[in-house]
Amino acid sequence: MNDHKGILLESGTNELEIVEFQVGSSKFGINVIKVKEIIQTIPVTFIPHAHPHVEGIVQLRGEVLPVVSMAKVLGLPEVNKNEQEKYIVTEFNKQKVVFHVDNVTQIHRISWEQIEKPSDIYQGGTSHVIGVIKRVDEMVLLLDYERIIVDINPESGINVESVKKLGERERSNKKVVIAEDSPLLRKLLHDTLHAAGYFNLEFFENGKDALGYLEDLVKVSSDIAEQVQMVVTDIEMPQMDGHALTRKIKENSNLAKLPVLIFSSLITDDLRHKGDQVGAEDQISKPEIAELVLKIDQYIL
Repeated sequence: MNDHKGILLESGTNELEIVEFQVGSSKFGINVIKVKEIIQTIPVTFIPHAHPHVEGIVQLRGEVLPVVSMAKVLGLPEVNKNEQEKYIVTEFNKQKVVFHVDNVTQIHRISWEQIEKPSDIYQGGTSHVIGVIKRVDEMVLLLDYERIIVDINPESGINVESVKKLGERERSNKKVVIAEDSPLLRKLLHDTLHAAGYFNLEFFENGKDALGYLEDLVKVSSDIAEQVQMVVTDIEMPQMDGHALTRKIKENSNLAKLPVLIFSSLITDDLRHKGDQVGAEDQISKPEIAELVLKIDQYIL
């Protein structure tokens, strides 16, 4: 599990691999790309007055990392220790975090099309579930790991103040199409880009809907540049991910000149080549929203 950089070498296939793990009697999934390694549990150093979800800290290869109890995050009772418990060591949003789970079961390769968006009826406003993977004999839940960390440490989230520091700018009527599945991030992007002077925004929950919108536009007028000036996309989204969306835009002769910016927690030195392969103009790591605004300025003002 230490070296999974060879997995899914081809970008834009709309597939992902998930590590399936267990907490209580439920199965959950995390994108392999976020996982650095899976290890046996080791003793934790307790930290006084830490967030209730944080068990403490561990030292791994000289780095001090926080350990997050997934049972506490999910509101499940913590059971007695067992030999199958694991630490999933992750890296995303430019930080490393260890998730303590009851067991790691297997790895699946699936298409984003197999992931259903959770219904509002059972999701509610506080659920961490962002997708449901239906398998023959079970359901696996995809969780919003970025939100889990922001709940523990709000400072790690998007800092809207950083955009205000950019100062006054030319007000723009340029149209930006944004694909982002997180309602929280859609609102943050809406408010932040409005503050930066971008009012003509069209939001979509996944790459499939965004692509359909763009394809419909070029049926009316083949010059897409007259109608949309920029696409901003997340990577992890149900139905169609951001790499597949970018590849399809660049392969469509009517859409290819549209600048595409990838804004994702998965932008790391190891993974930047994936966005390059599909033709993205630039890639910005969440939560660097001020950098995103500057890149939008650069490409369309």
